[in-house]
Amino acid sequence: MKKPKKRTLTVSEKQIAYGMFGGLLIGIITDNIGLWLSLGLVFGAGYSSIKKNKK
Repeated sequence: MKKPKKRTLTVSEKQIAYGMFGGLLIGIITDNIGLWLSLGLVFGAGYSSIKKNKK
C-alpha cells in the first residue's frame, strides 16, 4: 500500500499563515484578537501579492 504524498505549503500560503500568527500575537497583547487576526490575514495576503508582482 502506497503512502499518500505530504502536501507542502506554497510561499503565499506560508506568508498568509505568518501574517495570521503575527496578528494573533498582537491581538493577544492588545486584547483585541478579532481586529488583529483579520489585519494579520490582510497583511500576509498583501505581502504575498506584492512579492509575486515584483517577479
